[in-house]
Amino acid sequence: MLKYICYPKCTTCQKAKTWLDENNVEYELRDIKLNNPSFEELSEWYRKSGLPLKRFFNTSGLLYKSLGLKDKLPTMTEEEMLRLLSTDGMLVKRPLLITENSVFVGFKENEWSSIINK
Repeated sequence: MLKYICYPKCTTCQKAKTWLDENNVEYELRDIKLNNPSFEELSEWYRKSGLPLKRFFNTSGLLYKSLGLKDKLPTMTEEEMLRLLSTDGMLVKRPLLITENSVFVGFKENEWSSIINK
């Protein structure tokens, strides 16, 4: 089953959830603020996604800005970035949709539609 990881108060997450429901996609919902992804989960998702690690950061979030991560990320190792992401779900870009073979970061309907057209 798909894992849908979101922050329920986020409007993009709400739109994504509505899209999943309207397309009859079965998923397991997880609140990223209440159940923060672990270092191990984030490491696996990063490898599976094929995306640059920076894409996993919620760059518009208050925590990202208050920690000055825009200037710090370029000098951090992958492990340091993954450890930092695992400290607080609000640092992680959302929603995340985790399938058996892929990871979607952020809601892009055209990307997500590939999961229902299989």
